[in-house]
Amino acid sequence: MLEPQGTLFFLLLMVAFGGLVVWLALTKQVVFRVLAACLAFIPAMVFGIAAVNKYYDYYQTWGALFSDLSGQSQSIPHLSAASLKRDGGSVQKAISGTSNAGLDAQYGLLFGTTVTGPRSHITRRVNVYLPPQYFDKAYANYRFPAIELLHGSPGGAAAWVNVMNVITVYLNLLSERKAAPAVLVMPDTDGGYQYSLQCLNNPGGLQDMTFVGQEVPNWIAANLRVQPPSPRWGIAGYSEGGFCAANIGLQYAKRFGYVGVESGYFAPLTSQVPPGGKSTGRPQDINVFAHNKRLLEINTPVDYISHIPQFGAVPQFFLAAGSEDAGDVRGAEYFRQLLLLRIADALPVDIVSGAGHQAKVWRSAMTPMLEWMTSGLAKQVQQFNADCARHWTPVCSRHVT
Repeated sequence: MLEPQGTLFFLLLMVAFGGLVVWLALTKQVVFRVLAACLAFIPAMVFGIAAVNKYYDYYQTWGALFSDLSGQSQSIPHLSAASLKRDGGSVQKAISGTSNAGLDAQYGLLFGTTVTGPRSHITRRVNVYLPPQYFDKAYANYRFPAIELLHGSPGGAAAWVNVMNVITVYLNLLSERKAAPAVLVMPDTDGGYQYSLQCLNNPGGLQDMTFVGQEVPNWIAANLRVQPPSPRWGIAGYSEGGFCAANIGLQYAKRFGYVGVESGYFAPLTSQVPPGGKSTGRPQDINVFAHNKRLLEINTPVDYISHIPQFGAVPQFFLAAGSEDAGDVRGAEYFRQLLLLRIADALPVDIVSGAGHQAKVWRSAMTPMLEWMTSGLAKQVQQFNADCARHWTPVCSRHVT
């Protein structure tokens, strides 16, 4: 009842505001009138913020709110590439003291790391979840497929854990054998809650697409027992992250075989970028490709898909939208029609009833998306290993253990 969306919480805010207004009306002294007016602003402001949160169904608990805004930097063990290499590639050894082998084998392991892109020169936090099978002896020589999960704006690396509750959902699917094991990769795509970069490579500015689409997957593949970026990787996101997933998935189709778009859009909006490319200062509204129509077309999925060569690679897509948001539904249906011209396989579309552009949609669609994507990725790994067993190539020696 007292959680951020609880009725009692809203009633308490209304009572506090009403009491302060009564005090303001009854008191005679100017200093107390000013004090009451200032204090009344606080519950009114909190009520407005809480109402927006309730509409979007975003933070459901205080713990999720505080953990997400803090990035969970204190509670998630941190792993660096140097420590991983020093401990011979053992994740448990690299974060010794914070990891329990028995619990990892039962629940998997969530850890944070910092990735610096060699080309983009971007340094950001990335959260990684290793499924229980990663610590199972039966999978000791298995290179796992991976899924990159992209948050919306505002948001951060911890949003998929704190807000979407992805680990609990995924563990339930694994226990029910409705999903296959994969490594989940959750990067910070904006560098701050006040920014909205849309995973775009800004000409002369931040190279966010390079960081998210190339450098983060490369780091994961180089440091963990994971498949290299290929059709054995997936990418998914909600809202802004949905646009990122669609755009990156199409442009890097040889690096991602499966794409999930939840309430995403399919043409870039105005970006809110940090001045000078540094994560400090007031965000600036910028139309990234205002002076380059060619780049705008490439980074507009509904346009770009029509220009992919007939036999060019196109990943598999999963689309989802809330039935109450007509724009999201129209966008998903239109993009689906464009995809059907290129993809012969079934194209799952999940229209969640009774919700709009809200976290309720993203949580609801997450279950069928993970079932579909992890199963498809597992088949890709199985097929790749079978092909290598029949026709060994230098690529197999690097990707099969």
